[in-house]
Amino acid sequence: MDTMTATSTPAPARAGRREWIGLAVLALPTLLLSLDVSVLYLALPQVTADLGANGTQQLWILDIYSFMLAGFLVTMGTLGDRIGRRRLLLAGAAAFGVASVVAAYSTSAEMLIATRALLGVAGATLMPSTMALIRNMFPDPQQMGTAIGVWFTCFVGGMAVGPLVGGALLEHFWWGSAFLLGVPFMALLLVVGPILLPEYRTPGAGRLDLVSVGLSLAAILPVIYGLKELARGGWDPVAAGAVVVGLTFGATFVRRQRVLADPLLDLRLFGYRAFRASLSVMLLTGVVMAAVSLMSSMYLQAVLGLSALDAGLWLVPQNVAIAAGFLVAPRLGARFRPAYVMAGGLVFAAFGLSLHLLIDPGDGTPLLIGGLVIAQLGISLPMALAANVIIGSAPPEKAGSAASLMETGGEFGIAMGIATLGTLGTAVYRDRFHAPAAVPAEAVDTARESVAAAAGVAAGLPPVPAAELLHAAQVAFTSGVNVVGAAGAVVFLVLAAITLRLRGSAGGDA
Repeated sequence: MDTMTATSTPAPARAGRREWIGLAVLALPTLLLSLDVSVLYLALPQVTADLGANGTQQLWILDIYSFMLAGFLVTMGTLGDRIGRRRLLLAGAAAFGVASVVAAYSTSAEMLIATRALLGVAGATLMPSTMALIRNMFPDPQQMGTAIGVWFTCFVGGMAVGPLVGGALLEHFWWGSAFLLGVPFMALLLVVGPILLPEYRTPGAGRLDLVSVGLSLAAILPVIYGLKELARGGWDPVAAGAVVVGLTFGATFVRRQRVLADPLLDLRLFGYRAFRASLSVMLLTGVVMAAVSLMSSMYLQAVLGLSALDAGLWLVPQNVAIAAGFLVAPRLGARFRPAYVMAGGLVFAAFGLSLHLLIDPGDGTPLLIGGLVIAQLGISLPMALAANVIIGSAPPEKAGSAASLMETGGEFGIAMGIATLGTLGTAVYRDRFHAPAAVPAEAVDTARESVAAAAGVAAGLPPVPAAELLHAAQVAFTSGVNVVGAAGAVVFLVLAAITLRLRGSAGGDA
């Protein structure tokens, strides 16, 4: 590199006390969003009993939030770039607070579904705005990496404390308290945000293209819906058709962005090789860990017989591990080649998931939790560094769009993981399920659908065949846990090899 050029480039400004205090403010919505999701799972039985929600309504109460969040992330990321990231963040915080109050006092399942949809739209304004503001507040790459690590730690921290907070709330108050929990957070953000957070908007930004907004929703929502339905019920022509429709609208959306002077999504971001590689790392780690987490939670409840709360508590250590990894990753990335750190983390995670091959139907808790802790600690390294590359490689005026793409990829990763590796686990269960001869054929057909269905069938049988049926289902489901863990380990090893091959870009090396 030419010495004159090197010395003429000023070093990025370093953040001071004001920016670090501002980061604590940005952590408020991040912590809340993850905590809100985990609390709702515990509150659902009370919600169902109080509002009389049927099975379909229960699914929509859970899913509508993630649908709307995924659908509006791209739009809101770009909108924040144009009208001001702090302005959008504060508007979203106010909307989230109001919708939370309405949700808490919902009088019907339909009303709660509608307010959950509003919460999803409001949540879509919060996540890319916080990450984009971090990009502006911490121009120094090392400080930005640390700030992003803190952001991820808060997000995971919300998931870790969610079962504890939710359990305490629901033990002493009604289910609406789970929604009211976020109101003080948002009120505090509205008070201190204008004082501590800078404003940033893209100079000379054009108007928001509403046709592109519609096309993005028509692309994302059907795909997410279709993947969730395929994962939940297996092959279904309507769900598969929804995916095809979404992909068709997605192709139309891409063509429109190529010809617009001010596109909703600047496709030039994908021209950065580092951006593409890091986005792929984030997506595929999400695919694997979504399926592994689902199978692990079901194993704890359906095989070991733990309650939802107890199962949630057993899953807390993995969240602590990934939070610790997010804080350590920037330091490792500054000391060693980032690509080597990312690949090493993926190999470490693959080792953790390989322990799931040894789990048996008896009591595989040590191997399950130990494997999850190792895997989550391992993937925290590539995830933290990949996020740093995604946000850092985008121009400052496109930080909101880059953040929204990263978070949309995360939503797709979860949906794809459950639809692919989750379906693999179900297929293994059905293949390895061998019912005892004493169980009627029609009951066997029902029990073969899932381990939960087998438990339902067993409840109506005499003690001896019921115990035999449950054991057969638990053995079959454990085989699914083994196979999904092995498949995830293979994916991580392949991803590690690709990361090393692309070390000049994926790891952010010069």
